[in-house]
Amino acid sequence: MKYMLLMQASQQAMQDFATSMAPEDFKAHIAFMQDLNEQLTNEGVFVDAQGLAGPEQAKIVRAGADGTPAVSDGPFPESKEFLAGYWIVDCDDLDHAIRIAARASAAPGGGGAPLNIPIEVRQIGAPPEVDM
Repeated sequence: MKYMLLMQASQQAMQDFATSMAPEDFKAHIAFMQDLNEQLTNEGVFVDAQGLAGPEQAKIVRAGADGTPAVSDGPFPESKEFLAGYWIVDCDDLDHAIRIAARASAAPGGGGAPLNIPIEVRQIGAPPEVDM
């Protein structure tokens, strides 16, 4: 089963992360994420992982009355948290995906202390069965 692990962060946390972390701590964080992806690849569960641009580059698009795009630029003050990045893993079960999420959550921050980043785990579902 495939699962998406969604890394959440507040806008302030994302700004603080980028501006206040010592360069060596930032490098350690990036190395941790690269190592995690390599470990997941070696375990045979890695499908994809990406970090996302900050909320200031986000767009929300809705269809306007005539179907043309109506675009709102980020950041969005009504949003408390933003999607910072994700992994897609292909695991035998939910418990395995949860264990991977816990590993990702423990990524190091300032001084090497675990950040305990919230990671949402969601199964990538098949289309619903519909009787026709």
